[in-house]
Amino acid sequence: MKRSEFEEQYVIDDFAGNDTWRIFRIMAEFVEGFETLSRIPPGVAIFGSARALPGSDAYLKAEATALLLAKNGYSVITGGGPGVMEGANKGAAEAGATSVGLNIVLPLEQKPNIYANKLLDFRYFFVRKVMFVKYSIAFVILPGGFGTLDELFEAITLIQTRKIKPFPVILVGTEYWKGLLGWIRDTLVREKMVSVEDLDILKTVDTPEEVLYWVQESKFRNGSQSSSTTPQ
Repeated sequence: MKRSEFEEQYVIDDFAGNDTWRIFRIMAEFVEGFETLSRIPPGVAIFGSARALPGSDAYLKAEATALLLAKNGYSVITGGGPGVMEGANKGAAEAGATSVGLNIVLPLEQKPNIYANKLLDFRYFFVRKVMFVKYSIAFVILPGGFGTLDELFEAITLIQTRKIKPFPVILVGTEYWKGLLGWIRDTLVREKMVSVEDLDILKTVDTPEEVLYWVQESKFRNGSQSSSTTPQ
């Protein structure tokens, strides 16, 4: 029986004794990513919903934030797709800066946007995540869904467990994020699932200027613009 298109997308299920050649495909994605991104200026990763329409608040805020970061010497790194990612790549490209898209190959939803002047395609999410963490000096998180939350909590976990050097994780949109932050404070901290100090990892802002402040404040505090350490 022929496998369906949807079955074929489940790449983690493809690993079997006779499929170990896939390791070389994974290695190739790592090599291409390292060789391309090691040459860019210090990068700030911007995450958010792929469903944000051009002209929406999230799209315009991503564009303005990326434009300001780019004018201050930073590369902008996104997931390379539509919505918030497109807005951020557009802002960086308009500033003449390095506008990176780390596109994930999906069967249905994501196609790369036209504003990424450096585009890499990934089949494996875990390889793509390493690239974000290694070559970003800050994560900027705009409103988004499960994928955005995945990137947010990946960064928090790696910083909390000291697998990477601390860097700013900046939540854009006080109103959007207040419910999640309230739950973390009122439930996770109260139940001692996390410590109150863990909340210091997160910064909540509403404007591009505040994003730039926290990115630069971290740079001066650490005395370097070097990229974050690859997860150990």
